[in-house]
Amino acid sequence: MSINWYPGHMAKTRRLMLGDLKSIDMVCEIIDARIPESSRNPDLIQIAEGKKRMLVLNREDQADPNMTAKWVAYYRSKGYTVMTANSQKGEVLSSFTKGVEECCADIIERNAQRGVNRTIKIMIMGIPNVGKSSFINRLLGKKSAVAENRPGVTRAKQWFNLAGKYDFMDTPGMLWPKIEDDEVGFKLAFTGTIRDEILDREHLACKLLECLRDSYEENVVKRYGITGISREMTYDTLEEMAKKRGFLQGRGMLDTERMAKVLIDEFRSGKLGRLTLEAPGE
Repeated sequence: MSINWYPGHMAKTRRLMLGDLKSIDMVCEIIDARIPESSRNPDLIQIAEGKKRMLVLNREDQADPNMTAKWVAYYRSKGYTVMTANSQKGEVLSSFTKGVEECCADIIERNAQRGVNRTIKIMIMGIPNVGKSSFINRLLGKKSAVAENRPGVTRAKQWFNLAGKYDFMDTPGMLWPKIEDDEVGFKLAFTGTIRDEILDREHLACKLLECLRDSYEENVVKRYGITGISREMTYDTLEEMAKKRGFLQGRGMLDTERMAKVLIDEFRSGKLGRLTLEAPGE
């Protein structure tokens, strides 16, 4: 597939990040709990090397809770400070501040010993559409960062202050220049990180069905009333789903494109249940 989607503002974002990192105490990376490893930009990992690191597995309410627990344990074993979040509702402030204090304990202690009253400076980063701006709005308790359910909304860095103790920067979402791994590319497309316009929707829906088949086939069967997900031709399953939903075109043709859109939208909105598409160590 070799997806190539790298708007100019992402190259600019990379330059800005590199310039601002000198004054940053800690990097907080927001990732999608449904695809934790695929939603990590290798460029961002490299940019933040040497800095204190915190990972936020966002959208935990849409991810398989058992798999989320495994990912938390996995990342903690790698030395990261980790928290989970549902940025649409629920409290995130106490978990975030606890994580920052854990991650930056030596800096906070050193400032206290010197009598220095200085805020902890945090850079919040991640790929497009993982919910960075929504997460920040939950932290602040108000709508300060522009947030929409589509990629590429935040185009410029924004600074915010939290409780007079923390200054954090919201950075635009940044993909890497070329996604060589097709499986990663499809997972990013499933979750809406890559714009729908650049991919064939029916092909994407068939790939999603393949991805769900091994662990979550029962969710799909229950949702759409089908017999199962075909092992030979997932397009046949898409046709069966369209027939069950009554999606017809002229002359009795099945509207599989409409069905594909419904499947992708319902996966993204959580109507298929709490699903995680990858496991630690895969």
